Amino acid sequence: MSGPMVQAPGEAPGQGEAGLPVELEQRAQVLVEALPYIRSFAGKSFVIKYGGSAMVDPGLQQQVMTDVVLLKYVGLHPVIVHGGGGEISRWMERLGMEPRFVEGLRVTDGETMRVVQMVLVGSVNQALVTLINRLGGRAVGLSGADGDLILARKRRFPGREDLDLGYVGEVERVNAGLIRLLEEQGYIPVISSIGVGPDGEPYNINADTVAGAVAAAIRADKLILLTDVRGVLQDPADPASLISTLDLEEARRLVREGLVGGGMIPKLEACIQALEGGVPRAHIIDGRRRHALLLELFTDRGIGTMVVA
Repeated sequence: MSGPMVQAPGEAPGQGEAGLPVELEQRAQVLVEALPYIRSFAGKSFVIKYGGSAMVDPGLQQQVMTDVVLLKYVGLHPVIVHGGGGEISRWMERLGMEPRFVEGLRVTDGETMRVVQMVLVGSVNQALVTLINRLGGRAVGLSGADGDLILARKRRFPGREDLDLGYVGEVERVNAGLIRLLEEQGYIPVISSIGVGPDGEPYNINADTVAGAVAAAIRADKLILLTDVRGVLQDPADPASLISTLDLEEARRLVREGLVGGGMIPKLEACIQALEGGVPRAHIIDGRRRHALLLELFTDRGIGTMVVA
């Protein structure tokens, strides 16, 4: 049995070899580990779909936007795409309107579309831009109508001609040049998920879908989707059943065979769209985890589910 540990002369508890606190040495090691990734990702674009609890919890919101600003300062080009479904529903209820959904999509008549625009463009987008700027970044808020950023068409449902959800759209084309211009000038684009039709009519588009289309259009290096689960789960009831890596065909099969459901369907579809458009990797990660973006991008193991071509 060994005797009691003897403290070396002049060495305080919790100090490393150089007399520095162990915590400082650990922080330095984190920076060293991140360096190869920072060097590899410098100058590349990353589309971040911002949603879930990270969007409604003020503490998480500030932490995520701080990480986004950090990404820009170390030479990456983050592009944020956001929705705001929960906030839209809350505003509708305040106005005496009843939110209605069909197959997970919001029924969007003219009055509902006006609320969607008010919330996404006039409230959520402006709040994110203000926060990023306050944290030291340079953000520009955009909707699909700005510079014809997101040209859209009415969403149709093959075999369901009777299904009409109003102003629910799908992406026709993304103006990648506008996003590139903003990136080159040092700005962080913050894009709300509203598209514009050929006659100027607005369309409500799923934010995951917009993120996938934007990532493909600008040939981003990664698409990252923040959500409220760890990633894609083999068993939705078991958080420990995380699938850490999927290839493109496996992702297609999960969607085709109905092995994923609910909000995970548009997320995987967005990953598939991005990869088919030339994006090398897409990630679905838990936005409730502190510094999830930095852990995914700058550590050896990463977190969540990675979908690869």
